Amino acid sequence: MVEKLCLHYGPFVAHLDGYAYHDFPIPAALTGKGVESHLRELGFGYRAKYIYQTALIVANDREPGWLDSLRNPESPVFGMKAMPAGKMQPEGREGYRKAHDGLLNLQGCGPKVADCVCLMGLGWGEAVPVDTHVWQIAQRDYKFGRGKHSSLTKATYAAVANHFRKLWGKEAGWAHSVLFTADLRAFSDRLTTKVEVKEEKVVIKKEEGLSMPTVTPIKKIMTAKTTLKRDPDDKILGLNEVNVTLSERVKRRRRG
Repeated sequence: MVEKLCLHYGPFVAHLDGYAYHDFPIPAALTGKGVESHLRELGFGYRAKYIYQTALIVANDREPGWLDSLRNPESPVFGMKAMPAGKMQPEGREGYRKAHDGLLNLQGCGPKVADCVCLMGLGWGEAVPVDTHVWQIAQRDYKFGRGKHSSLTKATYAAVANHFRKLWGKEAGWAHSVLFTADLRAFSDRLTTKVEVKEEKVVIKKEEGLSMPTVTPIKKIMTAKTTLKRDPDDKILGLNEVNVTLSERVKRRRRG
């Protein structure tokens, strides 16, 4: 999707190996008539409306340079001098909180999306995007999900993020990303069950008119995939184990 935005609305940069490269478009480039419908044609779905309306807000209702003003001064844009970003607090530095609150006023931008922008676009390392999968990690490893934190509410979202900031400070967002990725890898390993099936191949070897069977063992690795539930935003919600696994079926065949 980012490539499509750049290709259709971003300024041309250069050709390299026969491919045309375009920069990311400025908000004003996404405010023209027909942008929303064109984005839908490009496969953006429900996001098309939010992108178009947010571009209108940033281009028409915000001061020039507003987005850059939300950046972490410790991670400035190219050519600018780095500056201190203030004292770290349990809920993050003041500049981070200001940036997060400002982004929430944009169309279709909730707490998680705002934290993703703060972390990956504005340089606020303490921004912790919390989705259903991160919530599961918090429940499993950090004993959330009890008492007042029994569901993923606005208060619970803040509690999980604050806990991660307590553990990892100004780099909590990136530490959370490593944890998230590592857990996804472990999670994906559970999607496939390997079952070793031994077969025997009989080869007839003839010697002086006699037939002598030679048994050659062969191993085959068979895999059975379980199904994965996903919500409309493609967030992992849980693992729905199949009722009868391949290994169970193999055992039944052997019994039969």
